[in-house]
Amino acid sequence: MLWIRAYDGESDVWSYFELDDEEWALRHVELQGPQRQPVTASSLAEVIEIRDRDDLAAMAAYERQYGVLAEGTLHGWQEADGAADITRQEFESTWAAARETLGKDRIEEAS
Repeated sequence: MLWIRAYDGESDVWSYFELDDEEWALRHVELQGPQRQPVTASSLAEVIEIRDRDDLAAMAAYERQYGVLAEGTLHGWQEADGAADITRQEFESTWAAARETLGKDRIEEAS
């Protein structure tokens, strides 16, 4: 496993990825703006489970709540501006905070 982050200054987005040995995203977090507001916290395992067990409406609901998982390999990520290896702990804490925020946002919208 590999954990990385990259910054897109044009859209002011920090992207965090957990990658497999072939550099495909297993989990993906995006934080936007100066407050680093979570906009994505998606998981390949969850996407596959929804695809295999549910319908398009369930997938759409997941993507509204947790965003869209990065598709394709991230091979060559090292050349991206602001790209760096990070520790598993940094990724996990970023993941947990983003999931908590996006989960709360969805519950508050439904209320």
